[in-house]
Amino acid sequence: MHNRDFSRSQSIIVLLTAVLLASVAFAGDKALTFTDLMKFHEIHDASISEEGQWIAYALIPDRGDGEVVIRSTEDDREFRIELGTKPLIASGGAWVVAAIEPTLEEKEKAAEKSKGKSKDNGPQKGLALVDLGNGKEIRIEKVESFALSEDGEWLAYKHYREDKNAEDIDTEETEKPPQEEEANDEKKAKKEDKNLGTTLKLRNLANGEEKPVPWVTTFSFDDSATVLAYVISAPDGESNGLYLQNLSDTASDVVSAHQQTNGHYTELAWAHEQPQLAFVASVRDEDGEPTGAEVWTWRSGAESTLLAGSDDAPEGFKLPVKNELEWSRDGNRLFLGFAVADPADEETDPVDSDEEPEEEKPFDPYDIDALVAKRGLDVWHWNDPLIIPHQKKRWDREEKDRTYLAVAHLDSGRIVPLAKLDIPKVQTADNGNVTLAGSPLPYLKEVTWDGGYGDVYVVDLTTGNEQIVVKRIATGRRPPVSLSPGGRFVLYYDAGDWHLYTVADASTTNLTESMHVPFANEDHDYPSDPPGYGHSEWFSDDSGVLIYDKYDIWQVSTQTGEMTNLTKGEGRKNETEFRVIDTNDEIDWIDASDELLLSAYHDKEKHFAFYSSHPSGGGVKSLYETRNHRVDFVARAEDTGQILFTRQRYDEFPNLWITDSKFKHSMRLSDVNPQIADYAWGKAELIEWSSADGIPLQGILIKPGNYEPGKRYPVLVYYYRFFTQRLHSFNQPVVNHRPSYPIYASNDYAVFLPDIRFQVGQPGFSATKCLVPGVQKLVDMGIADPDAIGLHGHSWSGYQTAFVITQTDLFAAAVAGAPVSNMTSAYSGIRLQTGLARQFQYEKSQSRIGGSLWEYPERYIENSPVFFADRINTPLLIQFGDDDGAVPWEQGIELYLACRRLGKDCIFLQYRGEPHHLKKYPNKVDYSIKMKQFFDHHLKGEPAPEWMTEGVPYQGK
Repeated sequence: MHNRDFSRSQSIIVLLTAVLLASVAFAGDKALTFTDLMKFHEIHDASISEEGQWIAYALIPDRGDGEVVIRSTEDDREFRIELGTKPLIASGGAWVVAAIEPTLEEKEKAAEKSKGKSKDNGPQKGLALVDLGNGKEIRIEKVESFALSEDGEWLAYKHYREDKNAEDIDTEETEKPPQEEEANDEKKAKKEDKNLGTTLKLRNLANGEEKPVPWVTTFSFDDSATVLAYVISAPDGESNGLYLQNLSDTASDVVSAHQQTNGHYTELAWAHEQPQLAFVASVRDEDGEPTGAEVWTWRSGAESTLLAGSDDAPEGFKLPVKNELEWSRDGNRLFLGFAVADPADEETDPVDSDEEPEEEKPFDPYDIDALVAKRGLDVWHWNDPLIIPHQKKRWDREEKDRTYLAVAHLDSGRIVPLAKLDIPKVQTADNGNVTLAGSPLPYLKEVTWDGGYGDVYVVDLTTGNEQIVVKRIATGRRPPVSLSPGGRFVLYYDAGDWHLYTVADASTTNLTESMHVPFANEDHDYPSDPPGYGHSEWFSDDSGVLIYDKYDIWQVSTQTGEMTNLTKGEGRKNETEFRVIDTNDEIDWIDASDELLLSAYHDKEKHFAFYSSHPSGGGVKSLYETRNHRVDFVARAEDTGQILFTRQRYDEFPNLWITDSKFKHSMRLSDVNPQIADYAWGKAELIEWSSADGIPLQGILIKPGNYEPGKRYPVLVYYYRFFTQRLHSFNQPVVNHRPSYPIYASNDYAVFLPDIRFQVGQPGFSATKCLVPGVQKLVDMGIADPDAIGLHGHSWSGYQTAFVITQTDLFAAAVAGAPVSNMTSAYSGIRLQTGLARQFQYEKSQSRIGGSLWEYPERYIENSPVFFADRINTPLLIQFGDDDGAVPWEQGIELYLACRRLGKDCIFLQYRGEPHHLKKYPNKVDYSIKMKQFFDHHLKGEPAPEWMTEGVPYQGK
């Protein structure tokens, strides 16, 4: 490792750190406005150079134009790219490349003009290059896509297709290369042909020389930075092909990997660190549609080789144009996909030219067959594996272009089908022996009310034969199955325990059944089997794997099944959750000699830290811990091991910090949103109480920015399930469907974020039993004005809010965003975003009823706000988007109409064309303003605006 250790720049570090920390040392007294919120920035796409000398990131405001910041880690050099986004630091650390976004004004004016029209002629992005040696910036207009070579010496970028009014494409450099003239012929092409390519330019970053290539559709550098592959699709179709440019001699002729008239080339896939390329070649028919797909491979120094065509497909299958090609890490195998053949694709006998064409049938207004053929109908059958709405959503996402995985062995040329109609899901694998496969098909129907299940198999890569590993294992957001790097073992979680399957003898060992600690989620309060906490990487030699309980990390020996507590029980002892941080996203395993970087989260005190551990033993070692911050790993410098991370707390933005691999010297590099110091941001602290059932609970109290001890304040309560893990998280100031905490804290509100723990069968009552004592705690502390407490929730907590106000008059006002109000009608509703029925949500998931409507009708009624709307005495504001894909927006109508019929103070905000969370910025601003006006009136006595007193009559738009 290079020992930069910051000794050369120690004095600079001390000075910069002092200046930067001073910006958050004192809190201001200004009140935030929504205009202020729009001007705050977030950091996106942060990265560090391989040598650790530079970082780059995008600064994106909530509303406005962003920029890219490039910062030296060794001195005070800093460069900025106006309108920049998605920066890339070139290997070698000499250049940064970033996309250039159109201005907000340009985008919004274009969006206004394009309403109901094609958006193809909207504002176009550009490209910026910054020379880190001198800070010089080069801007290039109208760049659709770009890529850097792995060695950082080459940039390839492709221009947009020009419209009829387009001006000449050029860079800001004064002299245009003469070779570029041939690329200008593109302007003579037919603009409507979407298959045609555009101009690609290959730039030598060292000398600035560029080589233009016309009619390029796609391009890709190989991992070793020796070759650029690109596809040409020209107007005449004669020069269509896949070409290869040798980067060591760009003046030489390019190599044609494949060329054919009207050729169509897609799915370019380079082997890992090898000049070996796979691609799909086809020919466009007279309608411009690609047909006759083939998979070819090219290797440096050899001719292209046909690897697979539809003749190589299993019976009933074909080789599709839309495919996914992926190499094994050693380059010896290529994974590809076959698709089910459509009978319409079969060739038919040519029509006899002597036959008379069939006469057109006379119009018959009573032709039943002709009429029925034009029907618009979906048939919902009771025994369908998936309901029709779910089928429709899966069609475009999965089924229409579904492929069934196969593997081609390059040494023998054999193609082995791996997936089958009854085992459709197969993973790729780097080992040469087996891979994992799964089938949800036997259990698809249960998705409607129970959730996902599947059978798991290992499939032999040589024969395609499968063997069962486990049947009916629960699937979900955290996949519970993993194959070892060498393919010798399968790790899976099922029914509360971790199991190890040995491929060689098809044996299974329960690893955790005799352990004295649980490996199932200890906080699981849903009516389903608790999931596990997941696992970390395997060891590269298959000798072991790391798995988690709630707090500690366990090392499993695959030879003996022995479990060793890597963190020596320090996690459970101190209620600290340890997890392995993946510092290298290019590999999926660890070596036994690796020192592991760990994240640590204290479950009771809520602070975060960095620790280290080693597979050889020794427990854990603290590296960086402040006791009042959250810290998160961002990136690691490949050559030096330096760590880029963020540090934050409620009143401290998550700026970027850098440290050496041992965390001995840390320095803050960014100073984003220094205006925080001007505002009465408030302070966050942890409070504790017990629910009405005696369950210990915690919550976050954010005191007003200008807090005066002894003074009582209006309180805004916002919640969902667990919130206290966010005690030291910075609440990004944005305008959206949630209340912005600093907006309220700086305007003389206290903000309360309580944890909620649920009892199955009583979700609404559970929320009430947690919330009411928590709010009473604030009253007892002398913080809360008992007559000025507001409740806000969205989605699941929108439901809770609607229910809670039927049980208590504690709250002076309530806002419920996208709430379920009637569980009996919502139970058989559809989540339109996914097409899933909502039944599973009540029987097994978030809504926590624990059974069907027919098993527990009383639970559905007792937990439904609409049945107790007559008890509501709290002014209520309901918000819904009428294109909500998660909660049927009619649920808001049911509650509104119930309150209206009962003469209750209720206002319903329907945002037209909006989903579950508001997306259109004008609507987000409007809702945020109305939300605060609503609370200001009911909690602070401010005058009610006209929309609250008189409503807003419909006026035709």
